[in-house]
Amino acid sequence: MNIGTLKSNEDGIHIGRITTLAFSAVIALREVSSDNERAPAYDVMALSADRRSWCKVGALWEYSSNDTGETFLSGRIDDPSLEKPLDVALFRQNDGSFNVAWRRPQRKRTAPVASAADDGLPPMPPVGTDSTSPESAPAGGDGLGESTAPAPKKGAKAKETADA
Repeated sequence: MNIGTLKSNEDGIHIGRITTLAFSAVIALREVSSDNERAPAYDVMALSADRRSWCKVGALWEYSSNDTGETFLSGRIDDPSLEKPLDVALFRQNDGSFNVAWRRPQRKRTAPVASAADDGLPPMPPVGTDSTSPESAPAGGDGLGESTAPAPKKGAKAKETADA
């Protein structure tokens, strides 16, 4: 959904208005010069309510489309008057202006959480019972089950090895 347009003024600064149902602001893009490869390409500046100063309300990074190779700006605008930050993408037009599009962030998919009441599984057997046949399991034990290793021979000493 297009929420605004930014056009270049006589100083070469992209400036315009974005408007949603709950937010309206005059914004401008200020280029960021940084050696950090993770730095944004632009700071999003908003004109204050008294129209005397600019304040930073967001940042934009430059990306390229995987399909077309077209470059666009993507980032976030945040202001105390907003319930949540506004995710935006700016697309350059043929005349050099930018269309500002609002986009809803994709929700992270979470794994379903199973609870004992609705997962359809029987209750866990008490500690010390064999899960395969709880009726015939002896009480006590270490919970590790029966060993299948042969019993050590009487009188045999354990060999020590130099590998250990």
